[in-house]
Amino acid sequence: MTKSNITRRGVLKTGAVAGAGVALPTIFTSRAHAYTNEPTGSTVTLGFNVPQSGPYADEGADELRAYQLAVEHLNGEGDGGMLNTFSSKALQGNGILGKKVEYVTGDTQTKSDAARASARSMIEKDGAVMITGGSSSGVAVAVQALCQEAGVIFMAGLTHSNDTTGKDRRANGFRHFFNSYMSGAALAPVLASAYGTDRKAYHLTADYNWGYTTEQAIKESTEAIGWETVNAVKTPLGAGDFSSYITPVLQSGADVLVLNHYGGDMVNSLTNAVQFGLREAQANGKDFQIVVPLFSRLMARGAGENIKGIFGSTNWHWSLPDEGSQAFTRSFGTKYGFPPSQAAHTCYVQALLYADAVERAGTFEPCAVVEALEDFEFDGLGNGPTLYRAEDHQCFKDVLVVKGKENPESEFDLLEIVEITPVEQVTYPPDHPQFAGGSLGSCNNGA
Repeated sequence: MTKSNITRRGVLKTGAVAGAGVALPTIFTSRAHAYTNEPTGSTVTLGFNVPQSGPYADEGADELRAYQLAVEHLNGEGDGGMLNTFSSKALQGNGILGKKVEYVTGDTQTKSDAARASARSMIEKDGAVMITGGSSSGVAVAVQALCQEAGVIFMAGLTHSNDTTGKDRRANGFRHFFNSYMSGAALAPVLASAYGTDRKAYHLTADYNWGYTTEQAIKESTEAIGWETVNAVKTPLGAGDFSSYITPVLQSGADVLVLNHYGGDMVNSLTNAVQFGLREAQANGKDFQIVVPLFSRLMARGAGENIKGIFGSTNWHWSLPDEGSQAFTRSFGTKYGFPPSQAAHTCYVQALLYADAVERAGTFEPCAVVEALEDFEFDGLGNGPTLYRAEDHQCFKDVLVVKGKENPESEFDLLEIVEITPVEQVTYPPDHPQFAGGSLGSCNNGA
């Protein structure tokens, strides 16, 4: 643990001085910089923990592709991708601190217990010095807590729940992906403009922490513009058939259905909603509308024609014209034959951000890496100027509002960007009520 971290984290009280002859604790002696899985050879191992099965497996597959591409670029292979556009120039394509990057993988199964077990195995058996990945906020919260206990850094993959950097935030954990609050803040003005302020919304919500915070964020943001929430119903993760949940919607008095579902669940629930005629329905003298708060290209592909004209938000899209986005899209497309998803993008970026922080810190020691990431400002990674805020380890950047394209030009050209919401509109104070109850605590170096 670095001295600056000890002071800032409150472990060493101001004015405390070790006098002559006083025996110092082990942490201040020759092993002061010992930490979990300290790399001692010519390689360093990272752990990629992604859903290779379960309802979010499509995202997991794309995440793993992105991580493998990041490893190639970190090791000086391929065209370098975003290493060429990243505002920080610490990475040289010679691994991390001169050590070749290797990796191990695990299958979270989109289940918290399975994710923790695979992360623990990668830490204890494979010597992973950092864990990253996941496409479920329940998984992210569970693995982040494990990494905090073990003394390794957790660079969250796709996790959108407010809880990850809210009530369940941890000093050893960092999130690049945006969150539920940001989706609500970005979407509400667009929905008001498109559908008016006199609307009645019915929510179907995935029954875990991501669903809860997304429902809350969308309800609060839409009610603030005048919408009324007529009902909110929880649905089990991986339900498959949502017909029984769709049937009551048209008898509810609602004229908007909000699907707080992700991955395969969103594809299935949207398909059921279209089959039941909601796209052609009228209610309260208005055309019935469907909103999907969190979108991805992979979900749009799965939903096919049903996605056309439906609004949602996303963290990133491969069609963005900035230099970093195009460099990543080109690298990924050359290697795999199709453009990357937002899940791929955020995981690739997290791998680079971790490696860069290690280079800038000059060590893999977790607390030094934490210090290097906190309040780090950067650009060139596809989202414009971005801040990793120290108070909660959340990235703040522009947010995209998108909708399903009416006339796509290819199987990958499914979403159009309708607004790039400036970061100022989606920024909130660290103690905002939707994020209340959390504390980072102290970073942990582990062993």
